Amino acid sequence: MLSKRAFLTLAAGAIAAAGLGLVSAATAAGGAPESKSYVFGVIAKSQSNPVFQAARTGAEDAARDLKEKYGVEVKINWRTPNNEDAQQQAQFLEQLVSQGVDGVSISCSDGKLLKSAIDAAVDKGVEVVTFDSDSPDSKRFAYYGIDDVAAGAKVMSELAKAMGEKGVVAILAGNQNAPNLQARVRGVREEAKKYPGITIKDTYYHAETAAEAAQKVQSVQSSNPDITGWAMVGGWPLFTKNALDGVYQHAKVVSVDHLPEQLVYVKNGQVQALIGQDCYGWGYQTVVYLFEKVHLNKKPAKVVNNFELSVVTRDNVAQYEGIWEKWLRKK
Repeated sequence: MLSKRAFLTLAAGAIAAAGLGLVSAATAAGGAPESKSYVFGVIAKSQSNPVFQAARTGAEDAARDLKEKYGVEVKINWRTPNNEDAQQQAQFLEQLVSQGVDGVSISCSDGKLLKSAIDAAVDKGVEVVTFDSDSPDSKRFAYYGIDDVAAGAKVMSELAKAMGEKGVVAILAGNQNAPNLQARVRGVREEAKKYPGITIKDTYYHAETAAEAAQKVQSVQSSNPDITGWAMVGGWPLFTKNALDGVYQHAKVVSVDHLPEQLVYVKNGQVQALIGQDCYGWGYQTVVYLFEKVHLNKKPAKVVNNFELSVVTRDNVAQYEGIWEKWLRKK
């Protein structure tokens, strides 16, 4: 037979357990929510491209701001290949899902290849958004980035202006499998049709490293002295010094992106214009999208969300020099 003290102890434990059950039931029924935390994976194209470091800064700043606003812990798990590798991106996505992240933001090096990995993640309850380069046929719920066709068209219109609307244009296009770059090339070619005096020589692809891009441009220019304009749908070669030696003396150059290294080329007159992107926003805005989806059950009003293009020339380059101090702060 239980002693009176033992009986009272058991009774108190039962009452406490029942009380906890009532609290849990009340929470499930819509009472005060338990404190939460979220982990979002961010997968950019490559560590070697500085624009994606700006995206990382944006993602981390969004996590900080969301915590301040909602009192909810948000952590960023940055998983990005050293150089472009869509298969490794797919592996990172699968690993993040297996680790139990709440959502993933990804810039797709190959949208078709990554479609199955994205769909598998969503099927397992992990929300996915894309930035910079989309996988439009996948189950991602939103995209944030440039209107790539419009960006290509803007590169060509600025280049045509600099060339006096006549001459021979070469297109530098990076990874041939990247859908965003292909769309930009399409924009360049469509815009070029508006200028009877301009001929497109060809589109030139290369691995996405600055040194290889610079070598490609210099080699093509040397072999094709008739080229008088370069439409660069990405600014890869301009991340290095002296990238346009042997080029700028013969051709006008307009490029996408407006990083500090590229601004130097505008200031010294070797590049006529840069078409800037919201690289910081790639990370910031997509993390906000993920948080609003998992915490507030809210989607952006549109699936495809574009930002306005910035046109940087020698006349306004000073306005853009300070912004990258924030975007590329040391980790």
